Amino acid sequence: MFKNRMKEKLLAGQPAFGVSVMIPSPQVVEMIGKLGFDWVLIDCEHGTISLESVELMAMAAALSGITPIARPWQNTPEAIMQVMDRGVLGVQVPHVNTAEDARRAVESVKFHPQGKRGLAAGTRPASYGLGLSMAEYTVEANRETLVCVQLEEEEALHNLESILQVEGVDVFFIGPSDLSQSMGYPGRSDAPPVREAMDQAFAAIVAAGKVSGSAGNPQAIRTYRQKGVRYLYTHLTTLLSRASTMFFESVRD
Repeated sequence: MFKNRMKEKLLAGQPAFGVSVMIPSPQVVEMIGKLGFDWVLIDCEHGTISLESVELMAMAAALSGITPIARPWQNTPEAIMQVMDRGVLGVQVPHVNTAEDARRAVESVKFHPQGKRGLAAGTRPASYGLGLSMAEYTVEANRETLVCVQLEEEEALHNLESILQVEGVDVFFIGPSDLSQSMGYPGRSDAPPVREAMDQAFAAIVAAGKVSGSAGNPQAIRTYRQKGVRYLYTHLTTLLSRASTMFFESVRD
């Protein structure tokens, strides 16, 4: 089991910056670590990443000194257990709309007494059973793993107060894209009603003493930081797009 340095930063009140990757590539993860990011989001919901690739990308993250977090394809014990057993140190669970949804996510990540995650001998995060007892592993896993719930629909924001009461959730993530669609402004997270809803949610999360999260380009992330958001990431495609724009601005007449 590896130390979750990103979780340590969040608990210390510091921001943690990551990159979302949708394609199966340990090499990209390795480069993200060398570029100075704190963590990587391995996106199994929208990407083409298989379970085998999740494990290889988690290995690359560990070797690069960054924290691997996976977004499972759905909020079920089976989907969450599969990515956790590949060695990621947490999950960002999509479409959490109620307190019960949030509790189910926590129970799927944590072992007894905090949850109901299936326990198997010989998995990679358990050091393949080499030099670490099962009892030691469950304690370490419950301490180091991170649970992030995605609040990305109007229903979730209506239920925010009760969701914030769920024990074991580390990060409450406001998803701009799906929220904009849910509110009738697909792809327009800058629409005033969407922006106001997000700002109100950030304020409520921070006021409750919890960690809030979101994603976007550098301008959006600067704005989020001003609102107390600490769990932050941009997308690999955004990095490539901005870097290529800067390159062509530098070399073209």
